[in-house]
Order: sequence, then structure tokens, then C-alpha cells
Amino acid sequence: MAVLYADENFSFPVIARLRAAGHDVLTALDDGRANQGIPDSFVLARATQLGRAVITFNRRHFIALHRANPTHAGVVAVTDDPDVPAVAARILAALAGVSDLTGQLVTVDLPSRPRPPKP
Repeated sequence: MAVLYADENFSFPVIARLRAAGHDVLTALDDGRANQGIPDSFVLARATQLGRAVITFNRRHFIALHRANPTHAGVVAVTDDPDVPAVAARILAALAGVSDLTGQLVTVDLPSRPRPPKP
């Protein structure tokens, strides 16, 4: 089971699926920190203070934060996709292989699509 902190832009339907699968997910809204324009670095610091890995669709900023300083409780950077069950399934699969998220960057990408053969 992962202990996660969902930033304010993360999908509530995906969060519900993660919780149903047994993951402990605290949202920025639950933490009283939504809709305040809090910088990403502060979100990561707050999650780390709480011992939670950030889960976010804001891949670019959080991957950069991880690279600049990997001393955190973890970052799960997810590619957004309107297919909620598929996103949740990809996250669950990615988390299944990780026992400790501390200092880790886990990326959850869209599946590769086969390219048509060149003529």
C-alpha cells in the first residue's frame, strides 16, 4: 500500500479507485491546501513533511523538482488520460513493483501505440 498526497489538479475519480485498492491518498483539498496557488516545491515539501509521495499530472514540474533534489517522500508523475479505469490500472501496476517510494520518481505513461508500417 502506498501513502500518497494528491496535488490539487489530480483526478478525484482516479483517487477513489486508488483508495478502493487500499492505497492511503490524502488530497490537497483534504489537507486544506487547494485553490491557493501553492508552488509545486511547497506541495512536495508538504507531502514529504507528511511522509507521503506526491501523485500528480504535473509531470514536467515535479520531475524537475525530483532531479534538482531527490530528498523527498516520492513522486508519482502520471500522464493524464480521460480513461479513468486505464489510468488507475496503470498507476496500480506501477506502484505494485515499488515497496518504498522515498526518494523515488515513478512515471506512469500512456501505453505505446503501434505505429503503422511505412509504405
